[in-house]
Amino acid sequence: MPPLRILGVDIDRTFGGRHGHFTVDQHELEHPKTQRAFQWVYWILLAEVAVGVAAVTTAVVLQVGGSEVPFAAWFRGVVVLLMTLTLFFFAWRARHGYYWGYQRLRLFSQIFPVVTLVVATVPGLYPYWMVVEQIVFAVLMIGVADVLTNDHMRVAFASPKRRAELRAEPEGDTPDDFQQNPS
Repeated sequence: MPPLRILGVDIDRTFGGRHGHFTVDQHELEHPKTQRAFQWVYWILLAEVAVGVAAVTTAVVLQVGGSEVPFAAWFRGVVVLLMTLTLFFFAWRARHGYYWGYQRLRLFSQIFPVVTLVVATVPGLYPYWMVVEQIVFAVLMIGVADVLTNDHMRVAFASPKRRAELRAEPEGDTPDDFQQNPS
């Protein structure tokens, strides 16, 4: 897949930095475990979007019904929904083999639950329904992180440095590959 350009801007280089154009091997992308992992990620992210839409909808219904919805709940609901949609972009680039997309998706799926759960513990910051939403959000994000950090996915999306190291290692385990240590 060619690099993504929007209005002349190389999006992969912008988001991915020096590894913006590094892609994993095609056979790794086509592997059934990789395909299954991305199917799970997409389903979990869809559930995340549903949770985000439910949170914003709840805020709207409560506000229209005369209840006061704190600014923090509005802000969190809208921002988290937009961030979740951004994760779809990362997943889309990763599914097309871009290492940076996988790395960003994995990083955010590991950081977001921690931040979400810590913020949820601040007394009085959010209404009870928003705290429940945050816990559900965090659990789903942990699911994404779990899928992305399994052994197969870490090998399939090895960093450029690690991939070079793996290719430089000898293929077979023959006695000539090992040196005897007399000690």
